[in-house]
Amino acid sequence: MNSIFRAAASATSLLFVFAAVGCRGRADKAPPAATGAIVVGPENVSIVKQEEITSGPAISGSLQPEKEATLRAQVGGPVMDAYVEVGQKVAKGQPLIRIDDSAIREQVLSARSAVTTAQNNLDLAEHNLQRSQTLIAAGAIAPRDLETTQNTAVAARAQLENARAQLANAEKQLAYTHVDAPFGGAVSARPASPGDVVTIGTALVTVVDPASMRLEASVPSDQLIALRLGMPVDFAVRGYPMRTFTGRVTRISPAADPATRQVPIVVTIPNGGNALVAGLFADGRVESERRVATVVPATAVDERGLRPSVMRVKAGRTERVPVTIGLRDPATERVAITSGLAPGDTVLTGSALGLTVGTPVKIAAPPSDTSTAALPR
Repeated sequence: MNSIFRAAASATSLLFVFAAVGCRGRADKAPPAATGAIVVGPENVSIVKQEEITSGPAISGSLQPEKEATLRAQVGGPVMDAYVEVGQKVAKGQPLIRIDDSAIREQVLSARSAVTTAQNNLDLAEHNLQRSQTLIAAGAIAPRDLETTQNTAVAARAQLENARAQLANAEKQLAYTHVDAPFGGAVSARPASPGDVVTIGTALVTVVDPASMRLEASVPSDQLIALRLGMPVDFAVRGYPMRTFTGRVTRISPAADPATRQVPIVVTIPNGGNALVAGLFADGRVESERRVATVVPATAVDERGLRPSVMRVKAGRTERVPVTIGLRDPATERVAITSGLAPGDTVLTGSALGLTVGTPVKIAAPPSDTSTAALPR
């Protein structure tokens, strides 16, 4: 009987041994803890980086020359000569257009003759006045005769002043027939051609100085506090996809548009080498602040709670980390994190923020930086 119990005990021991071995074998072949993990695509994953971030209102508009002058006819007549063509460089004072001046020259000659006559009349009147003054002192003439010569001298002097004014006006009209460049630059338009008959106010030629451009734009009134004169503005200009231009805020309007509540500003852009052309469209942003910080995409931050947080992946599982937000960059949709994260951390973005804390996750591919690059500098 005892032998029977001993045999049964031995069989039972063998069964436990085999069971233990079998369980250990299955444990060796079992998948890791990540088995059953949620697969997260690289589009919902971002690596925290230390990089430069800027903030400031975005602006856009067409470039215009800082200095531009449309010269118009100040006298009427046929255009005799056009000395320049569109695109030609000009120096200050260089002749551009000549209008027929034959009729005005005759007016100048007539006015000069009138001045000479008036001067002779004045000389004679003053001579008569001096003689009358001598005679009145000797009692040879009546006082009324002296008064007559005085009035004659006054009238002669007025006639001379009027003749001189007419001469000056005629000479000014003569000068208007020659149109010169008001400053150095280039001709952007020349609507008048030799043979055209122009009237006062007709556009003759437009001169621009391409050394400096300006951008007239507007910013929302709630961002006015971030603007100051002299602030740098980075521009991307259509037509120059691989270049970035930098200007500065030179004027801020003291009044907002009553309809849009936008505040007009003017940005001046140096145009070294005359690379920029008037009329091109520019997109830029005023750099109110710039710093190097720990940066994540804005879609990685959950701000629905009492304190902003991110979902970080650590040891294959999700964990919620409270963070402190610093500078925001709406143009590139990035935010600076001042506490809670370190460069190299892996965070989830977008729809992946809906995962619960402690969820095992598996990244489908090596994570790539999904943050938007900053404006080129």
